Amino acid sequence: MLRKAAASALKRSAPDGCNLAQARGLMTYVPSPGDARRQTVTLIPGDGIGPEVCGAVTKVVEAMGAPIQWERFDDVHGTDTSGNPVTSVPSAVLDSIRRNQVCLKGTLYTPLSKTTATESLNVQMRKQLDSHINLVHGFTLKGLPKGLIRHENIDIVVIRENTEGEYSGLEHEVVPDVIESIKVITAEKSRRTAEYAFGYAYLNNRKRVTAVHKANIMKMSDGLFLKEFREVAKKYPMIQSSEIIVDNTCMQLVGRPEQFDVLVTPNLYGNLVSNVVAGLCGGAGVLPGCNIGDNVAIFEQGARHVGKDIVGKGIANPLATLLSTSMMFRHLNLPDFSDRLENATLAVCQSGDLSTLTPDLGGKGTTVSFTNAVIKQLEKKFKGRYD
Repeated sequence: MLRKAAASALKRSAPDGCNLAQARGLMTYVPSPGDARRQTVTLIPGDGIGPEVCGAVTKVVEAMGAPIQWERFDDVHGTDTSGNPVTSVPSAVLDSIRRNQVCLKGTLYTPLSKTTATESLNVQMRKQLDSHINLVHGFTLKGLPKGLIRHENIDIVVIRENTEGEYSGLEHEVVPDVIESIKVITAEKSRRTAEYAFGYAYLNNRKRVTAVHKANIMKMSDGLFLKEFREVAKKYPMIQSSEIIVDNTCMQLVGRPEQFDVLVTPNLYGNLVSNVVAGLCGGAGVLPGCNIGDNVAIFEQGARHVGKDIVGKGIANPLATLLSTSMMFRHLNLPDFSDRLENATLAVCQSGDLSTLTPDLGGKGTTVSFTNAVIKQLEKKFKGRYD
């Protein structure tokens, strides 16, 4: 996926006269034997607009001829047919993800209910699979209406601890009308989150990693997170490190987001910060994301919204899920498919064609019109570098 701003990504190494949607680097990718085999990916369309945007993805992947086959679970939802919360992820789904090691999913709806466990199916899945890192990439997308984009030159990656903190699911009533919620922060999980953030920055030529915290108030828990962050930072002297309080983070994001590069956060703060970044970049339908652990990677849109208010209207925006699929291709060692999908998708946005873009992007188009425009970009003949 994008290492710098989206606009520069589109232009990288593109020769004169070459269609930007098909541009690629000069040096060839050298696959290992067997890399061209068909790979099985678990697909969970989920709730809300999930089936619509995942349907767009499967159509595009088929049009590309990508070596992907889907193991689908269309019956996994956050609620049953009566609207009651579903309390556990089916074992067959977890087994499939463990076996395939890669999953593409829509968001599973989490109803507000006091009668079930605190943990949603989304949280359960992360914990049971130990997909302990959530990564969301926010960037300025050229071609969208000016009123939708609030800042230029945004290129922020949010890396969030994904299994503990306020999402530990430890709540109880101490005495009537008094609820205690326990926030759990451990050195081990804080350290591996910081290690991932600095490793990501190193591998992606990022310059700075900033820890988001509230250690001025939560001195022990967030203080431990900062302690581990500082220790890991010492191993990467070539990367700048800094720290910022979470409330100031939100204010600075709204005012000067271009100052940030990689943000690393405990669980809850990462959720809040990711959604602020989504709002700055055009909304929930724009940001790609991934939950990743040592043995699994689950790709989904970065801002997890089910969009229940637009279900069935045909206007769901597949952009974030398509870009998440581009991330997935790269993870599967399919870099050319990743580049082609990324560039074709961004070219549709950069065209500024309001008849193609969905309403949340300021357009008058539909899920189908956006999807077909991406496929059209993919079908354009690549003009060789030496023509």
